[in-house]
Amino acid sequence: MVNGIMVGCDLHDKSMLLKIAVGQAKPLVRSWGTDGPARRAMIRDLLGRAQQAHGGRIVFAYEACGFGFGLHDELSAAGIEAYVLAPSKMARSAKHRRGKTDERDAQALLDLVGAHVLAGVAMPSVWVPDLATRDDRELVRRRLSVAEDGAAAQTRIRWLLKRYGIESVPSSCTLDYWHQLGRLVEARRPSGASSALASLMRQTEWLWQETQRLDDEVLALSRAPRYAAVVAALRRHKGVGVLTAMVYLTELGDLGRFANRRQVGSFLGLTPSSHESGEDDDHKGHITRQGPGRVRKVLCQAVWSSIRVVPGERAAYDRVVRKNPKHKKIAVVARMRALAVRLWHAGLEAQRLARAEPAVA
Repeated sequence: MVNGIMVGCDLHDKSMLLKIAVGQAKPLVRSWGTDGPARRAMIRDLLGRAQQAHGGRIVFAYEACGFGFGLHDELSAAGIEAYVLAPSKMARSAKHRRGKTDERDAQALLDLVGAHVLAGVAMPSVWVPDLATRDDRELVRRRLSVAEDGAAAQTRIRWLLKRYGIESVPSSCTLDYWHQLGRLVEARRPSGASSALASLMRQTEWLWQETQRLDDEVLALSRAPRYAAVVAALRRHKGVGVLTAMVYLTELGDLGRFANRRQVGSFLGLTPSSHESGEDDDHKGHITRQGPGRVRKVLCQAVWSSIRVVPGERAAYDRVVRKNPKHKKIAVVARMRALAVRLWHAGLEAQRLARAEPAVA
């Protein structure tokens, strides 16, 4: 790649620092802003350098961050080969962490690009979903976030009651529970605690209503042509509802990008970590917990639901627990991984049948 250009970009909220290697020359350092005009000027600059170098490939890499994939889209549209790298897959030494600077970070990314281009080393990049998948993710993730906020608000209410020694109110969020909270507010007025409790109640009520609104929107999305058949197939598994199916599908994206069940388990962080060195045997540890934690959360909820009602699932769980009563979490994780793989197979089959239907007609 004598005439090519390799770029490592350390991207921040308002600035990005580029290390640019043009052919075999010494890398250049350039800084740009992150607003639209600055990004477009940076792309023009790279294209101009490529033209001066009589063409050639431009390879650009930056770490995944809050900017999402917008910069990747702009670079790709300009004909630049762009990679979004996963920070969790990038090895960093203790020395690097102690001497971290923007220029060193950009150089580390440039080294990865160089290894990929010149030696064929695989880039530790993430899969870039299409715009529709990203848009769907925003809705589903917002639904999960609002529910978490609602649970946190309820916890704050319980702790407020405990601080004032109030234990007569039931802990479950029933209509009677809500009425008793309202009576407490009126009985203790005027007081700071009463006002705080009323505020928490208003916040919780709004979050409940917002959760219901988002549930309706997620349900409508699940009935869209691109999801309807696959969601129906996933919901045939006990414990899997509309929300669980949509979280699974939007976070995994294209199910066909996984070649086997091991890749599915690895992506979801449900495979055990390992350590092997020299003559030491391979030691297995806790699951890696890499990948989307949202999927692990809904899979855990689905597994507990199926364990309660599906005899086969309960038997598989009990087999592990009988061997060692301390391995209840291990048993649940094993069922989560098995469920994730079953959903993957079911989703692939549903997609295949959906694509084949027009041809049959």
